[in-house]
Amino acid sequence: MVENILRALRSGRLSVPEAARILREGSLPGGAHARFDLRRRERSGIPEIVLAEGKSPEDLGALLQGLHAAGEPAIISRLDRRSHRLLERLRKEGLPLGFLPDARLAVLGRADLERNLTGRTAAVLTAGTADARVAAEVEGTLRLLGARVVRADDVGVAGLHRLLRELPRLQRAHPDVYIVCAGREGALATVVAGLADRPVIGVPTSVGYGRGGKGEAALLSMLQSCAPLAVVNIDAGIPAALVAAQILRAAREDPRRGPGGPKRPRRP
Repeated sequence: MVENILRALRSGRLSVPEAARILREGSLPGGAHARFDLRRRERSGIPEIVLAEGKSPEDLGALLQGLHAAGEPAIISRLDRRSHRLLERLRKEGLPLGFLPDARLAVLGRADLERNLTGRTAAVLTAGTADARVAAEVEGTLRLLGARVVRADDVGVAGLHRLLRELPRLQRAHPDVYIVCAGREGALATVVAGLADRPVIGVPTSVGYGRGGKGEAALLSMLQSCAPLAVVNIDAGIPAALVAAQILRAAREDPRRGPGGPKRPRRP
């Protein structure tokens, strides 16, 4: 953080009093109702995630401009039409923003983020095509952090042979974590957790109807899993990606691992 602020001071994006206040307080005002914790990335390795949903264009714009002035990268999530138009305008005005439309994500200072997980691999699976929107948020976040992502889509338990065909391909990529996005009864997460030799994160999606619909049955099913399975909230693609990022960072820092990771045993 300190280096970024000094660079911003030298480039003229920050004045001396502004830089001194940021360094003293360790936070950055962002509009009328926000204050960014600028030391979060130093503590946890996780960048600022700005939830666009529920913010006024004025507050969102002030937050992003303040982060840019301090030299801090960020991921912006849950874009809607209004926030996307705002960010397009800010980009035309010179803010270094990029977009991942399918994931409803934007990124500020992408090059700074991609160094976080370079060389690490995650696997993302979906039970059905309706789960792809949440999986896109997971995959997009991990890719913005520099991870490699391998996907297997529409491999739900209604046709278990599809998963059994795809799993060896995923294992050959040597992922250090699996993220499973599943709605309806959410059974795919338990099945993968029973077969995989690495941590599995279940993401229940709001797919389904009637009693137990909107992700409720999937969430409860995953929480009751008899396989080793971590579970996040319904449609919580960002939290799942950030937990996966911490697992990937720990795997990267393990001195017992070679540059390509350990070899996986072949499965029948």
